[in-house]
Amino acid sequence: MLELHDAPLAPLTTFRLGGPAARLITATTDAEVVAAVRDADAAGTPLLLIGGGSNLVIGDKGFAGTALRIATEGFSLDGTTLELAAGEVWTDAVARTVEAGLAGIECLAGIPGSAGATPIQNVGAYGQEVSSTISEVIAYDRKTGETVTLTNAECAFSYRHSRFKADPDRHVVLRVRFELEDANGLSAPVKYAETARTLGVEPGDRVPLTDARETVLKLRAGKGMVLDPEDHDTWSAGSFFTNPILTDEAFAAFHARVRERFGADAVPPAYPAGEGHTKTSAAWLIDKSGFTKGYGTGPARISTKHTLALTNRGEASTEDLLALAREVVAGVHDAFGITLVNEPVTVGVSL
Repeated sequence: MLELHDAPLAPLTTFRLGGPAARLITATTDAEVVAAVRDADAAGTPLLLIGGGSNLVIGDKGFAGTALRIATEGFSLDGTTLELAAGEVWTDAVARTVEAGLAGIECLAGIPGSAGATPIQNVGAYGQEVSSTISEVIAYDRKTGETVTLTNAECAFSYRHSRFKADPDRHVVLRVRFELEDANGLSAPVKYAETARTLGVEPGDRVPLTDARETVLKLRAGKGMVLDPEDHDTWSAGSFFTNPILTDEAFAAFHARVRERFGADAVPPAYPAGEGHTKTSAAWLIDKSGFTKGYGTGPARISTKHTLALTNRGEASTEDLLALAREVVAGVHDAFGITLVNEPVTVGVSL
C-alpha cells in the first residue's frame, strides 16, 4: 500500500475540488482494502472511500481522517458472467464487454468512475441500470468483520439507490459480478427514446453492440458527460441532481403550478415510477426555473451543454459550487414546489 500524509484529494475527483486528507492510502488488492478498513475502524479513524472520484464533493477544508483510494484491478469473463474488481475503470470495462460481444451494459458507456461505485448508486443512463445485470456484489462488512456475497435482491436496488447507499458506513464493495447476454453481437433492446431516435430504430429494437455504445458516447459527449481535461463542462459530477419521483398527489400539485406558470395546455415531463408515483425531469425543472445552460458568472457555473451538470470552470472552490447548487435548489422550489436532491456524495459539507 502507498501511504501519503496531508495529501491533495482534488486531483482524485472529476470536480477537481476539495482540500487534503490527513492520510491517503492507495490499495491495489482486496486484502489491502480490507486491511486498511479494519485498521481505520479499530483506531476509530474517520474513513473516506475513493474510487474514480466522479461522485464526490469534498469540502475545501479536506478530510481529517484516512482517505482510502481503491485501485484494485481485475476483469474476468466466464461465458456471460463478468466479474470486475472495484477499482476497474468502468468505461474501459464496458468497452471490453462490447468487444467480447456481450450485451447488457453497452448503454452505460462513457460514465466516469470505477466499477465498485456502480452498485452503490445503481448507476443508470440511456435506458439501462446496473441493477438489471448485477448478479452478486462481494463486499467487506464492517459490522461483522467478514467478507460477504450479496445477491441482487439483497442489494435492494431502486432508482439511484441501494442498501449500500442507504447504509454507507457498513459495506465496502470489493468485486461486482454481472450476468450479461450473448445476443449474437446485438445490444439489449433499446429502451431510451433519444437513443432509439438517434440510431434510427424503434424502442425495443436491438442494434449492433458497437453502434449502441458509440451512439451513447456521442450523446454523452454532446452533453459534456464524457471526461475531457480540456473541456471545463466535464469538470463535474455528471448529473448533479436526481430526477424527482413524486406521489400522485404531489405530481398533481406540480402539474397545477406548471399550468399556472406556462398556460392551461402546459404538460411537464412525466414517466411511470411504480404504482402511485411519477418521475419528472430535473433538467427540465432547472431550465424552466431560469437556470439555463451556462448560467452563472463566477468560477462555478451550469454546464454550457447540459443544465443538469454543475461545473468547475477552473478556479472554483467547493463553496463556489455549493452556492450555485443552493441557488438552483431554491429557485426550483420557488417555481415548482419541488426540492431537488443532490446525486453526488458530499464530504464535510452539505447543501
